[in-house]
Amino acid sequence: MLIWGWRTRIYVLAMTTFLCGRCGNPASHAVRKAVTKFTLFFIPLFPISVKYSAQCTFCGIENRIPKEDAVRLQAQEEQGQQQGAQPGYPQQPPSGGFPQQGVAQPSHPSQPQGFPQPQHPSQQQYPGQFPQQGQ
Repeated sequence: MLIWGWRTRIYVLAMTTFLCGRCGNPASHAVRKAVTKFTLFFIPLFPISVKYSAQCTFCGIENRIPKEDAVRLQAQEEQGQQQGAQPGYPQQPPSGGFPQQGVAQPSHPSQPQGFPQPQHPSQQQYPGQFPQQGQ
């Protein structure tokens, strides 16, 4: 008894951003390589087909592309990653995140942040009250 067949493996070569032909959005596209191999007793032996495609992450359409385009897009992504690794380019955002400048601390712990502080004694707020519209 001889068990044979084929198996297809998909490899993501690059994630690039360009204008989608279907939806018209500038979205990321996964550049993929699908390799179909002949198998004998579930062991992949040799490739019988290689196909390249780009799939839009916005609308999901998948287009076949030539090998030359896939290799070019992969090289562009690698070049972009190498430029990002050069000195002078930050690798990661600062650990503190975005600086929080000009954020006023509430005068009372129960007062929600972001609401204006009362400026006149007649506009004094009590814990649990929110400012009225038009004040």
